[in-house]
Amino acid sequence: MSVSKLIGKVSATEKYPSSCDEFQFWLSDDTILSPFDIVKVVNKADDSVTYGVVQDILHITDGMGHISNYVSSDFGNVETMPLTRRLSLSYAKVSVIHNTKENFMPVFEGVPVYTADIEDIQIALGLDTIDDKTAIPAGLMKAGNNVSVPIKYNGDFLIGPEGAHINISGISGLATKTSYVMFLLKAIQYKCKDDVAIIVMNVKGDDLLHIHQPNAKITEAQKKDWDDMQIPCEPFENVKYLYPYRKHKDKHYANTALSVDYLMEQFEEGQASNFIYTFEHDISKVEMLFSNVDDPNWTIESILSFIETAPQFSGNMSWGDFKDKLKEFVNKGNTSKEIPVQSWRRFSRLINNSINDDIFINSKSSSKEQHQVYLSDEVKNINGGEMVVVDIAGLTEQLQCLVFGDIIRSVYELKHGDFDQENRKSKKSVPKKIIIFVDELNKYAPATSGKNSPLLANLLDITERGRSEGVVLFSAEQFRSAIHDRIKGNCGTNVYGRTNAIEVSRPDYKFVPTVYANMMTRLKKGDLIIHHPVFKTLLKIQFPFPSYNQGGSK
Repeated sequence: MSVSKLIGKVSATEKYPSSCDEFQFWLSDDTILSPFDIVKVVNKADDSVTYGVVQDILHITDGMGHISNYVSSDFGNVETMPLTRRLSLSYAKVSVIHNTKENFMPVFEGVPVYTADIEDIQIALGLDTIDDKTAIPAGLMKAGNNVSVPIKYNGDFLIGPEGAHINISGISGLATKTSYVMFLLKAIQYKCKDDVAIIVMNVKGDDLLHIHQPNAKITEAQKKDWDDMQIPCEPFENVKYLYPYRKHKDKHYANTALSVDYLMEQFEEGQASNFIYTFEHDISKVEMLFSNVDDPNWTIESILSFIETAPQFSGNMSWGDFKDKLKEFVNKGNTSKEIPVQSWRRFSRLINNSINDDIFINSKSSSKEQHQVYLSDEVKNINGGEMVVVDIAGLTEQLQCLVFGDIIRSVYELKHGDFDQENRKSKKSVPKKIIIFVDELNKYAPATSGKNSPLLANLLDITERGRSEGVVLFSAEQFRSAIHDRIKGNCGTNVYGRTNAIEVSRPDYKFVPTVYANMMTRLKKGDLIIHHPVFKTLLKIQFPFPSYNQGGSK
């Protein structure tokens, strides 16, 4: 058990006085301190305790400049030891984060400063006020005085109803964004059981296509980190995989990077299906294909509205019939008066690039060998405690927008009861909460996104109203500054991994103290900085090594 250690005294000067927000203190020569460490001061007036977090550490001497220091070393003789040691000290700048009696009088000059022990850190951060029933493990905070404290999110502010949504940004490979989100999802699946369903998008290779299998590479020491977080070091449970359909039989009709052996195993166990889109079932969703297409004059939207209502596009049609009908409107003599032929040609060119993909078929096959399903039907049949992984790694960006938009829309229809009851075959009740995790959020909600993007509209609906409706967004991207302001502004919890100096100079990081921002550019792999409504400061944490098979097959 750690104990508090006296490490210095408060230093208030005419130029640098203590305030209700911050103070400074000098350190004893044998003290080792780091930014993000928490210290405490006892106030004699009312025996309250003031807690602060170290923001910067400096060392000064009585030397007037570098020249005097040079001269005192026998004019630059590096072997010379000065006869008289210069007056010097190290001191720290501290930001006040809590007082046990809500006493925010400035701390007084000369008052002793102590390191915080585990109990102190829990009080300082407000961890002692979080109900264990709603607490979600966030990671492990390691202080400079060899203290390790398990950090927990308040679940009411992570997955609702008080607040919701989490966003994590950082350089690919170094920020461990996906690994951290998967750690949180494992903790949520374990803690919340049947109350929460999870939908995950796999965007790279087969990274998330083995999550039902244990990680054979994990060591005993790494397993202990899971024990410290009070979460079992086990793979995910109740997992189903959905792959884009392809016409070729060699990979069981699945468009995926997963090897044939693993695919066969999943299909034999009933863990996998191939999703398709037919004209009759999915024509209303094609607007998602144009989510990232610039449409300043709303011509594409006009064409989509026309297709939805025009008798020429109704009836029993296939995608082939649809393309033939479009050709008629591309010809000058058959275009509608409201929409110019140039717009029809552009629309036809854009949509043909997408609907030529194998996932667009004329009718659903009854062959069990092809494992065909409608993605929206699978989403609407999800149960609490289940996890669905949708593989979109092999799709174009336009098709990824379609799939992601289809998932979001289907989740909302499920939560609102806006669907044909015959489509939900499950006899279980709709999950209380559904979490959607998507990487590369900048593809779907870029800062430059047009106002008429249907996918952006759905994402804004989730981030602004989802917390009260049980729809939660977990998202990640390389650069936070590339995301739409309203999306990131509505994320209650934000996580920062390693990034570059250009990124931390953006307005998104203005609230971050300079020292912390500089540290973001050199964070170790696996180190993250978290910002959560309940915590009274930014925290640097680490998290356990993944407990599931991380893939890697070619």
